[in-house]
Amino acid sequence: MQAVTNTVSLRGASVAVPVDHGHEYKTLLADISLELTEQRIAVIGANGSGKSTLLRLLNGLVAPTSGTVTVNGYDTARDGGKVRSQVGFVFTDPLSQLVMPTGREDVELSLRRSIRSGAERRAAAERTLERFGLLPLADQSIYELSGGERQLMALAAVLSVNPRILVLDEPSTLLDLRNRELLRRTLAGLEQQVVLSTHDLELALDAERVLVVDAGRIVFDGDPAEGVERYRSLCEASLP
Repeated sequence: MQAVTNTVSLRGASVAVPVDHGHEYKTLLADISLELTEQRIAVIGANGSGKSTLLRLLNGLVAPTSGTVTVNGYDTARDGGKVRSQVGFVFTDPLSQLVMPTGREDVELSLRRSIRSGAERRAAAERTLERFGLLPLADQSIYELSGGERQLMALAAVLSVNPRILVLDEPSTLLDLRNRELLRRTLAGLEQQVVLSTHDLELALDAERVLVVDAGRIVFDGDPAEGVERYRSLCEASLP
């Protein structure tokens, strides 16, 4: 497997949103500076800590209020289209991402911009579905699929266009043990750089690098085992 090399840079990136009819602002992320070059990076932290906002910065779903975010030299605020062609994003709930009646149609929709021919697009979609073992489920309603099958279908739709970077926001939250393990195995076999947020500490330990986010700031950046212990300490300290 040939690893894909990328550089994601955040320079003093902050995100603030207006509250109280715009009279005040709430800071979601404060002064984040990072170079993300490793192939497997996990982001952990409590709900509301800023994990999802950090991930959304990486493909321009959220623009920094101040500072910059670049992906392989492209600024997410100025070059959104080029960034999103390189960064695929998978949401926590696949039903918010799967917009067509069946998985086959969803994968074909993802390929519409890059493959004009309907026949070629259908063949490419079938190759992607077969790669993930999803071809037998291709024509079932997405509402008939299990949570794990939907998550893999959403993942297949994103990967069908071969992004350089894959960003996943808490991908195992809705999965049972079997499907969580299937997801872990699938992610381990990808050539893409993977950046994910998770509450699954075993999944975090699979990474090369862990970021711990607390109250909108990076409070740890480094070894996964040490990062998990730092997060556990934060959780214990917050108990009554």
